[in-house]
Amino acid sequence: MDTTAWLVLGAVAALIMLALAVVLLVRVFRARKLLVDAGIPLRSKALVWAAVIYTVSPVDLLPDPVYLDDIGFLLVALRSLHSAAAAAGVRTGASTGAKTPEAPVGRRPDAVG
Repeated sequence: MDTTAWLVLGAVAALIMLALAVVLLVRVFRARKLLVDAGIPLRSKALVWAAVIYTVSPVDLLPDPVYLDDIGFLLVALRSLHSAAAAAGVRTGASTGAKTPEAPVGRRPDAVG
C-alpha cells in the first residue's frame, strides 16, 4: 500500500475513534443526573469518576494513540451506573417506550394511606 492509502486508513480510524469518544462524552454528561441521585450506590458513582480520571490520565494499559482501553473502561462504568440506577428504581431515560406508573385503579387521588 502506498502512503495515501495509509493516510486515508489512519484518518478513517481517527474519525471512528472520535465518533466513539463523542458518543461516550454525551453519555457521561447524561449520567451526571444519576451521579447526584441519592438512590445510586456510592460504588457505582465512584466507578464512573475513576473511569473518567483513567481516561484523562497519562497512565494507560495500551499506548495513548489507542483509546480502546479508555473507551472500554468508560463503557463498563456507564453500564454499571445504568444497572445500579435501574435497580434503585431511578428513571434513566434510556428506555424510550417505557410508561410512567399509573395510579392504582379504584383509589381516589386525594385518599390517604
